[in-house]
Amino acid sequence: MKGAVETLVADAMQLSHDQRLTLAHRILSSVEPMPSGANNEAWDVEIQGRIARFDAGETRAIPAAEVFADLDRRLRR
Repeated sequence: MKGAVETLVADAMQLSHDQRLTLAHRILSSVEPMPSGANNEAWDVEIQGRIARFDAGETRAIPAAEVFADLDRRLRR
């Protein structure tokens, strides 16, 4: 199996940039779970709650640069 993967990778590296992106997208899409109505509804409720808390001043926005810097610090440990 490892040899097959290495052969596929070598072949994929011969593709153009756009073709590699398309291939990567198709492969990743093939292993992502199918969205369910229950999950979508739960996320809608969560998003609405987060927006309401933000609008009420209960939470604050954190700049992306700060979030990623914090993640970098945590992952270096």
